Amino acid sequence: MLNTQSNNITACLLICCPDRPGIVAGVSQFLYLLGANILDASQHSTDPREGLFFTRMEFQLALTDKVMLEESFQQQVAAPLQMEWKIDYSDRRKRMAIMVSAYDHCLMELLWRWKSGELPVDIPLVISNHPKLEKECTVLGIPFHYLPVAASSKELQERAAIRLLEEHAIDFTVLARYMQILSPQFVRLYPQRIINIHHSFLPAFAGARPYLNAYTRGVKLIGATAHYVTNELDEGPIIEQDVARVSHKHTVDDLVMLGRDIERQVLTRAVKAHIDNRVILHGNKTIVF
Repeated sequence: MLNTQSNNITACLLICCPDRPGIVAGVSQFLYLLGANILDASQHSTDPREGLFFTRMEFQLALTDKVMLEESFQQQVAAPLQMEWKIDYSDRRKRMAIMVSAYDHCLMELLWRWKSGELPVDIPLVISNHPKLEKECTVLGIPFHYLPVAASSKELQERAAIRLLEEHAIDFTVLARYMQILSPQFVRLYPQRIINIHHSFLPAFAGARPYLNAYTRGVKLIGATAHYVTNELDEGPIIEQDVARVSHKHTVDDLVMLGRDIERQVLTRAVKAHIDNRVILHGNKTIVF
């Protein structure tokens, strides 16, 4: 049994494994012997007989040795049940970078939610290919790095951005309407660690001028999609989506205003889910508890 005489912290355990009887019992028994108190538990099975089992458990415990806990869990529970798993602890806040271009609505929403304490992360920096939003960041004490992009300098600009992300030990990056396509080399470095907001209810109206295209088609719903970035443009695993009903009475400007409001909400919910360890990736899909 582990030595558990230390300060209480909260931990979050995410698990994916082949479904079979005894998974919840095995994890719960391990945590019970550890002296942990389970605060929240959610689970999902794709098929009780031949599918996969996903679970999220949040628990409180007194902990002195995280390495010993994780090694014991791997040996006693994870290996016998063929688990893929990860654990995160409340005594370390995630470090989030923001990349943005000239549109300010998503950036300002994130900064407001962060300032109010609704997003419990550290924001060590904002990177932008436009200087327009520097004041909005520096007034909050967040360093702003202007890295302009040109066709001839895109590779150098990405190298500079990667260097900044590594220097600041960033855990994940949010593209708050960053209007540049990241290279495969960039994306490959941060799997499931880049969140993008797309200004349409994917896969509809991907690409440029989505609200004009939606208006031209006479759509009755507009929306936004937050997803993890992959090398397949706008095809990454979806974390959050939402829509608003519109009619023939709405102008293009109306659609833009409604769309930006949806983008703010969807991106915030996706970022919050990532911070709270509520997302498990399965292929090109997500299970969001």
